[in-house]
Amino acid sequence: MNRAVSNTAKTFGLFVFMWAILLALGALIAAGTNSPTWLWVFAGLGLVSTFYTYWNSATLALKQMRAYPVTREQAPGLYMIVEDLATRAEMPMPSIWVAPDPNPNAFATGRNPQNAAVCCTEGILQILDERELRGVLGHELMHVYNRDILTSSVAAAMAGLITSLAQFFLLFGGRNRDQGPGAVGVIGAIAAPLIASIVQLGISRSREYDADEDGALLTHDPVGLALALNKIHGVGKQVPMAQTPDHESVSAMMIANPFQGKDLKNLFSTHPPMEDRIARLHAMQAEIDQN
Repeated sequence: MNRAVSNTAKTFGLFVFMWAILLALGALIAAGTNSPTWLWVFAGLGLVSTFYTYWNSATLALKQMRAYPVTREQAPGLYMIVEDLATRAEMPMPSIWVAPDPNPNAFATGRNPQNAAVCCTEGILQILDERELRGVLGHELMHVYNRDILTSSVAAAMAGLITSLAQFFLLFGGRNRDQGPGAVGVIGAIAAPLIASIVQLGISRSREYDADEDGALLTHDPVGLALALNKIHGVGKQVPMAQTPDHESVSAMMIANPFQGKDLKNLFSTHPPMEDRIARLHAMQAEIDQN
């Protein structure tokens, strides 16, 4: 419980930091152009983009992964696990999809539990046993129950808005002034998008830790998820997902980085280090066993 509160506070703090960056860029643009109009234009576009992505999150993600729906008759074991976990959580049954990709992965999406979808790749269904798959699905369902789709959508939109404002400032920020935006302003505008991206990654990592913990509580089996993550990590290195634009846009939602070995480790990864996640789950199991 204390870890969950800590991660929530961390997420809130990161959002506050992103808003500070956004307001600072807005002030620079307003001063450089003698008009705050463009700031409101960018803010409006950001809000529209966020709302559209959030409202259509399930449809967009499933389409990008070329996933197909499966029925209870087609995937009885998968259906049984998801149905049991949804019943335990007292939540509606989500739709179930499978993506035709050999990389072992899974994600859940949807703006709320009533419009949720769970998607597993064909690769993950081939390598995990029932206990391990249960741990993964518990993790993914908690992303929906914790409203992480909204959190990630807002974080991504804010990072995008900060990047757009920074680019606008560099191009037009000092046009109506006798002097340019100045060295400090230029450095700030260049650094702001990088900082915003790192903050966005921090929010994503915090949500992954929460989903690990909450999913393990839902299944009553932290080790089951730890075993699954270890297997996913090992096999995933052998069959990484093709790094296409569609896959990249969904990758942050997946239980593990599907492009292992292709991203800069730790700093620019949307997921926490797998070793750390596994260690936390084993520590959680040890704590449960002691009580």
